[in-house]
Amino acid sequence: MKFKAFEEFCKLNKIKYQIKEPMSEHTSFKIGGPADFFVNVASNSQLKDALLKLKELEIPYFIIGKGSNLLVSDKGIEGAVISLSLIDDIKVEDDVISAGAGASLAAVCVAAANNSLSGLEFAYGIPASVGGALYMNAGAYGGEMKDVVIKAEYVTKDGEIGEISLGEMCLGYRTSIFKQSEKIITRVYYKLKKGDKTEIRSAMDDFMGRRKSKQPLEFPSAGSTFKRPVGYFAGALIEQNNLKGVSVGGAMVSEKHAGFVINYNNATCNDVKQLMEHIRQTVLKAESVELHPEVIFVGRE
Repeated sequence: MKFKAFEEFCKLNKIKYQIKEPMSEHTSFKIGGPADFFVNVASNSQLKDALLKLKELEIPYFIIGKGSNLLVSDKGIEGAVISLSLIDDIKVEDDVISAGAGASLAAVCVAAANNSLSGLEFAYGIPASVGGALYMNAGAYGGEMKDVVIKAEYVTKDGEIGEISLGEMCLGYRTSIFKQSEKIITRVYYKLKKGDKTEIRSAMDDFMGRRKSKQPLEFPSAGSTFKRPVGYFAGALIEQNNLKGVSVGGAMVSEKHAGFVINYNNATCNDVKQLMEHIRQTVLKAESVELHPEVIFVGRE
């Protein structure tokens, strides 16, 4: 009855939705069972209204961007998954770019280059949405979101709309205040610098070239599987323990880059979790270093 009431609400408010939508269609791992309800909100007001209705009906929910850092249960996700992918507009005003949380980070990088704005070159190729990148404080090649973000807009589960400054975000290595709060990022503002368009594009191409040569981009994955331990590199620890090419079911430690667990042959969530646990235990036993997942597990146990 709860889902029927929510379906009627979506129809009435012209909010796009799917029932029993496979999450394998919405994650970069291409893994995951069905979400009971998959909702595509197209504006802050639709998001606010949907959140208030879900609260009223006591239906649990999960927010998703591009699903590039998620490992979803084979049993799917209980309740509603709210996708922000339609909130994807990008605006440029002088040296500030703002983008909806669902916009591709790569698209923001291209917009910056097209407007001769430098600072986001490092992020070109990070397979994330704008909101997801800030949530994780994504970074690469010496740069992180905290270096370029100045503020963000958000909506809470109670429908409160607000703004948060960089200093309040507590951005650290793959973490932020958004992980511990109920603030859902809806828009991000980046402060950049005027630069030479040719040089900016050249740097972006260089970073992308490095990614393609070193990372297994031809296979579904969630990027780096483990966080970088203090004083070490996860990929190096995994490689020196001869784990490259080791597999469980359809999941494998990439032979190209040991820091990536890839879905090379219709892997299940359980395949990936078992392989990650084998990696963790092997490295812990051999190196006395604990590896912690960078991948976020979501869904039914």
